[in-house]
Amino acid sequence: MTITQTYPKPRPFDVSEYYAMAAAGILREDEHLELLDGVIFLKYAAGPRLFDVSEYYAMAAAGILRPDERMELLRGKIFAMSPIGSKHMSSVDEFVFLLTTQLGRRARVRAQGPIRLDNGSEPEPDIAILRWRDDRYAYAHPTPSDVLLIVEVGDTSADFDREEKLPLYAGAGVREVWLANLPSQAVEVYTDPLYGEYSARRVFGAGDVLTPAAFPDVRIPVSQILMV
Repeated sequence: MTITQTYPKPRPFDVSEYYAMAAAGILREDEHLELLDGVIFLKYAAGPRLFDVSEYYAMAAAGILRPDERMELLRGKIFAMSPIGSKHMSSVDEFVFLLTTQLGRRARVRAQGPIRLDNGSEPEPDIAILRWRDDRYAYAHPTPSDVLLIVEVGDTSADFDREEKLPLYAGAGVREVWLANLPSQAVEVYTDPLYGEYSARRVFGAGDVLTPAAFPDVRIPVSQILMV
């Protein structure tokens, strides 16, 4: 069966949300903006109006972005993410189980939580292995220096993860990223970030075993997490 790849689009805004952003002070009168087909444009800059992390959270506080929406802030754009399919979630669950049982208290395993890469990007990877902290990151989201491994599981969004999110992770200095590509039944491992991209790429299939660079004793069978 052929899986159609989904390329998430920026989250559209309606007129009431547009005015709510102005009322909340997120949009200023001197910015010269206009709303066209759900996208807020800068009139004289020939491009969309980008948002920073503080504005992203201000939209949530103002009720413009709802808690039940799945979104990510990437390069100043707010993307509406696709619903999570059962195979996708099953793979994420298995990753979490295998990682937590083997890592114990050596690291924290976080599923689908925010990572603050910079002021314009806060993705929510499927899984992140973080440096152990006793405060459990209760007072601030993790930043790239906290991240030991990121795992993205791609069912219908592998192309988006590869083309949009991987360069962000590399540019932020995240040392290792795994892209579990469910349709191709393989895991792509990216390491050695250099100049905004990963200089090393390896592909693992059924019968192979994955090992995080930060924890050489941890073993993740590809067949187990991809159900092949």
